[in-house]
Amino acid sequence: MTWLHLALAIASEITATTFLKLSEGFSKLGPSLVTAAGYLLAFFFLAQALRELNVGVAYAVWAGTGTALVAVVGRIFLDEEMAWPGWVGICLIVAGVVLVESYSHA
Repeated sequence: MTWLHLALAIASEITATTFLKLSEGFSKLGPSLVTAAGYLLAFFFLAQALRELNVGVAYAVWAGTGTALVAVVGRIFLDEEMAWPGWVGICLIVAGVVLVESYSHA
C-alpha cells in the first residue's frame, strides 16, 4: 500500500499542477477547485506513504517523478516547448530518483 499511496500522491500532484496552469492565475473557478483538491490529496497520500518510507526517499520520488511527468504533460497536452537540454535535465532528474530509491536501503 505504501507505494500505491506514493503513486496516488504523484498522480494528484500532476493533476493539481496541470490544472494550476489551466486556472489562469486562479481566475477560472473549475480548474482552481481541481487544483486545490489535487494538492490536498497529494499531501494526504504523501503523508500516508511517509508512515513507511524514509522522508528523503519519498520526497525524492514524489518531487522528481512529478517534475518529469509534468514536463511530459505540458509538452503533450499543453503544447509547451522545451529545448533538448531541458529534456536531458529531466532525464537526469529521473536517473537521480532511481539512484536515490535504489541505494536508500544500503
